[in-house]
Amino acid sequence: MSVRLSTSTIEHSSQPRRVGTLGTVWTRALILISVAFGMVGCQSGTNETLILATTTSTRDTGLLDVLVPMFEEQTGSSVKTIAVGTGATLTMGRRGEADVLLVHAPSQEQTFMDEGHGIKRQPFMFNDFVLLGPAEDAAEVSEAMSAAEAFQKISALQALFLSRGDDSGTHFREQLVWEMAGVEPSGAWYQQTGQGMGQTLIIAADKKAYTLSDRGTYLNLKERTELNVLYEGDTELRNIYSVILVNPEKSTKINKELAQTFFDFILSQAVSEVIEALGVEQHGEPYFRLLSNR
Repeated sequence: MSVRLSTSTIEHSSQPRRVGTLGTVWTRALILISVAFGMVGCQSGTNETLILATTTSTRDTGLLDVLVPMFEEQTGSSVKTIAVGTGATLTMGRRGEADVLLVHAPSQEQTFMDEGHGIKRQPFMFNDFVLLGPAEDAAEVSEAMSAAEAFQKISALQALFLSRGDDSGTHFREQLVWEMAGVEPSGAWYQQTGQGMGQTLIIAADKKAYTLSDRGTYLNLKERTELNVLYEGDTELRNIYSVILVNPEKSTKINKELAQTFFDFILSQAVSEVIEALGVEQHGEPYFRLLSNR
């Protein structure tokens, strides 16, 4: 049995984060969006609200701090962002409690679509998961030849590992790696935070524990946590993000038109430039990369 530290559902503004300056890239993005979308604000009307359910990593990297104001300025609409794990995000979609979703658990997303809960899905960006831990690396995971072996080393030593335990995309991937490792993690060494990625990293740093994180959130909080990337590069650790339009038949409150506008916005050239630039100035690499076949 795992040990749960705490549980919470946290909206967009409640988590600590640090957002880098995008400078001219953001300015150019606003100009491009104005050109690309023309009179979209007039078409969508004003005082409308888009309900965006999203994974916590899009918040904790600061990506939403850039994209949400851009969208609101262009359309004259407001965006209510609810940042939770991917599992909870998909549940909101099934209940018709959101207009559009940003998620990163491809197999769960496909099930969602197959069951008719979404009408359109487009993978559009990616990063990767990295295994983090203290510099001393008592379990010697940095010497592992695969992600599964790294997890086996942690289990063998019963080194403290923090799981998000929140049915997020990161949690889904962590469970997959444990399965590949042939390990059913339990005991005092395996603890669940019930928190988003940012808070989990902060707790892991405080406890000198191992944890799995998306690279973008790690980079954005690297200076605060002083955690180290101890294992990376396994093909099983690729992390793909998708935008999904919720089926408007799920609720009469779903704003189909505004959701479609956001869907097009996310895939626009202006937003692509923001995605490619975010994190580069601070860390020399972006938090996310664009999929070539999006």
